[in-house]
Amino acid sequence: AMAPLVTADVEPIDVDAKPIGQFDRTSSERRLFGRLEFRGGLDLSSSSARFGGFSGIEVAPDGRHFVAVSDETGWLTGEIVYDGRKPKGIANSRMGAMLGVAGKVLDRKRDHDAEAVALGEGTLADGTLLIGFERNHRIGRFPIRAGVVGAPTGYLKLPPGARRMAANKGFEAVTVLQGGPHKGATIAFSERYLDADRNHTGWLWLQGEPQRLGLRDIGEFDITDAKSLVDGALVVLERRFRWLEGVKMRLRLIKAADVRPGALLDGEVLLEADMGYDIDNMEGLAVHRGPAGETVLTLI
Repeated sequence: AMAPLVTADVEPIDVDAKPIGQFDRTSSERRLFGRLEFRGGLDLSSSSARFGGFSGIEVAPDGRHFVAVSDETGWLTGEIVYDGRKPKGIANSRMGAMLGVAGKVLDRKRDHDAEAVALGEGTLADGTLLIGFERNHRIGRFPIRAGVVGAPTGYLKLPPGARRMAANKGFEAVTVLQGGPHKGATIAFSERYLDADRNHTGWLWLQGEPQRLGLRDIGEFDITDAKSLVDGALVVLERRFRWLEGVKMRLRLIKAADVRPGALLDGEVLLEADMGYDIDNMEGLAVHRGPAGETVLTLI
């Protein structure tokens, strides 16, 4: 029998969903954006005071079950309800507090600022999540069972130099490579931690040891998430905010063969979108395979 999970403040919540019918604000007909097709979106709200600040998401292979982490209040799990291929609602949602190793609720902002979540092993029904935090920079291993997240069992070895990341520019992207030469390895990127050549900094954990790699900075965007595709390729989510131009987002695709220690990654831009599109401060990215084998990207 499995040991019981140490959890705190787990409560069911209601989430209201208003459909987002078009991605391009000027055209309700347009569905194709480069190699991407817009399937639909949801504007989510809840009467729960804990709801909001979601900065990372992982979606199960069934495309329904998900876990999201908030940089304010903890974690959210539930199911995406569909109308055909289009998301139409959220069901069976629960929220809970983020815990520390001793099973104590993390109630200081510098300790509970979760920015990224990825499935490390197993499933969302019985597995281990990797959750990246900033301010108090770290990546922890958290058990998840049937939509409930427990206290962490440990943390990844911190890379040298990671303590020098700005407080609110820490681990913002974490994923486990699903294929390629380093299948099974964890990879993480800082939101904005530039090297001497003004490139973004990331790390690849091989046999538990973090090895550095870089990502070319294009147009001063910050990295907000990354997820591995089945072949080990990476999709990177980026965001830029300026008071005068509002928010922009970008998705980049990086080939699996390029992902190795010491590499400077660049990749192909799949999508760049500004306020002419129905975007917000997109901080979380999940990837699953659809019934026809297509790759489905979920942004939050």
